Amino acid sequence: MYSVFITRSLPDPIVEKIEQVAKVSMWEEEEVPVPQERLEKELEQADGILCLLTETIEEKLLLGADRLKIISNMAVGYNNIDVAAASKKGIMVTNTPGVLTETTADLTFALLMATARRIVESSTYLKNGKWQTWSPFQLTGQDVYGTTLGIIGMGRIGEAVARRAVGFGMNILYNNRSRNMEAEKQLGVIYTDFETLLRQSDFVCVLTPYTPETRNLIDREQLSWMKKTATLINTSRGGVVNEDALYEALVGHKIWAAGLDVFEEEPVPLNHPLLSLPQVVALPHIGSASIQTRMRMAELAAANLIDGLQGKKPKHLVNPAPSNIE
Repeated sequence: MYSVFITRSLPDPIVEKIEQVAKVSMWEEEEVPVPQERLEKELEQADGILCLLTETIEEKLLLGADRLKIISNMAVGYNNIDVAAASKKGIMVTNTPGVLTETTADLTFALLMATARRIVESSTYLKNGKWQTWSPFQLTGQDVYGTTLGIIGMGRIGEAVARRAVGFGMNILYNNRSRNMEAEKQLGVIYTDFETLLRQSDFVCVLTPYTPETRNLIDREQLSWMKKTATLINTSRGGVVNEDALYEALVGHKIWAAGLDVFEEEPVPLNHPLLSLPQVVALPHIGSASIQTRMRMAELAAANLIDGLQGKKPKHLVNPAPSNIE
């Protein structure tokens, strides 16, 4: 029987499905990531691992993983895994795309609206007993309806955000590595260059994958192109936005606000400067955090894992399959 390690506690139906083909060891903690020494020990005897973005699977960790056939990542992104090192050892790496598209788009648009209308700031204002009277310009925000939305990365999630924006009568610009002609036809989105998008948009949603090329894609120069009334939303990966530059832009009132579900260091330190700003809505990476979506992600990660263990090519393989895979 195969041996599998699961790096975080998962619901019983998911574990039971894996137990039909493998002996399962699982880190039972919900809120604490598996210690590195435990992960290293488990990898030495595992045929497969089901992990999260919180686990960094680097080359030195894989050196002793001589039995490992597959790393099933319960996430769309996989920059936590050294895919090249895994490929060298003939280890499959999989992810869980598609299932979280609509849920992440919901959260992205929720951040857009929360920052525009100062929802969190207003709620705190009320709860702290500061609401004493009505005033014409008290806690006024920005309109969403009829404004211009710029989407950086017109993949599945970008399209889903655009569909929501259509209902708000927004003018939608996008920038992508290649033009998405289907989205242009179906949604009326307009392709434009990166600088024009930033200069013309009232809201900018960052939805591009994290790669060496997109690291600090939004930096001081790019923030200087944006309107003073513009809002930046990032639900992709923290490293795509230079956080120091963003802080400076917000403090200097060069842009209106920011909605962030991701940070370069996660969990983000509580003394992070961005957390001190009232015009920043900060969330703990909950883009896909609906019960239904997280269950679908777990089911897909388990299916990828089982296929890989049994010598089949998993549905969502992100690196070349070893030659002995069906």
